[in-house]
Amino acid sequence: MKCLGCHLANKNEPVFVVYEDEFVCCFLDHDPFNEGHTLIVPKKHVRYFYDLDKSTSDSIMKAAGLISNAIKTLFNPDGITICQNGGSFDDLTHFHMHVVPRYEGQNFADFFSMDEAEVKDRAGLSETQRKILEFIFNSASAESNHPSYISE
Repeated sequence: MKCLGCHLANKNEPVFVVYEDEFVCCFLDHDPFNEGHTLIVPKKHVRYFYDLDKSTSDSIMKAAGLISNAIKTLFNPDGITICQNGGSFDDLTHFHMHVVPRYEGQNFADFFSMDEAEVKDRAGLSETQRKILEFIFNSASAESNHPSYISE
């Protein structure tokens, strides 16, 4: 397994997982644009959006809804951007989707900076992971009239 995305999605590298199922692993970006910035990464190697199978695609959308709801509730952003960079803009050489909380006045062009990223604050990522995991667990455990992306 030479693909970094495969290594991350299958937890062969350290990641701060906030949600996973049999098709995807969702973890905090190691250099977040804002607190809660999460990557949704298929566990099976897929490079391009148009190569996703239906089960993986459905799982990605379910995860995007669940994580967006957690981010909205926990961090109260002014908006959430969900994006995927393909082709030569894909630094993992593996399909991945970003779920990014955003606030008024931020220049989103900074998100696309080509600067080398480092894990800046493991303690901060660990605390964000705890908050999101707790929210998702509590959402799934609450009454049965949840949005469809929470129920199986």
